[in-house]
Amino acid sequence: MSRYRGPVIKLHRREGVNLGLKGRRTTDEKHDKRLTNPPGQHGAQRSKLSDYGVQLREKQKMKRIYGLGERQFRIFFQRAAQKRGVTGEILIQQLERRLDNVVYRLLFSTSRREARQMVSHGLVTVNGQKVDIPSYQVKVNDKISVQAKEATQKRVQASLEKWKDLSVPEWLELDREKLTGSVLRLPVKSDAGLPVEESLIVELYSK
Repeated sequence: MSRYRGPVIKLHRREGVNLGLKGRRTTDEKHDKRLTNPPGQHGAQRSKLSDYGVQLREKQKMKRIYGLGERQFRIFFQRAAQKRGVTGEILIQQLERRLDNVVYRLLFSTSRREARQMVSHGLVTVNGQKVDIPSYQVKVNDKISVQAKEATQKRVQASLEKWKDLSVPEWLELDREKLTGSVLRLPVKSDAGLPVEESLIVELYSK
């Protein structure tokens, strides 16, 4: 599956919001000011979006936050639509349960890109078994750890030290000493804290 490998600030400016694609950052006033200026020579002259355009932008934001392509994102949506409950909230829950996202939420990495790389390279275990599928869906009571390689553990320890003042979401539990995390419960919409209106995505795909 192809991945966007261009400048991510351009994507932030396109959506007018920090999508976290450069990972966790301290306050950057210069970066925040640029978000109000769309990319391109005529970015500032763009006309008001139609209803469809607004819905499309919400979908693009969510895709980019989790680093998914169109086909993979549509699969997640179709799975969510087949389940009982509010489709948009189920979609968020499934995206949050991705193993690469859990690694990121546990502060083992600075960005989801880095977390995906760690999982793909087989540096993460679930219940003691190596899992190298970034889209793997974690379950309640799963134990997520990093492999006992010195370089990997130093990498994770450095990330935990850098973000020592941050806490993990309430649906997860982190043991900073053992470099392990646990899934306490399934995530809900409020746990994700996304700058996205998921109901507009449901409307878009319902057409």
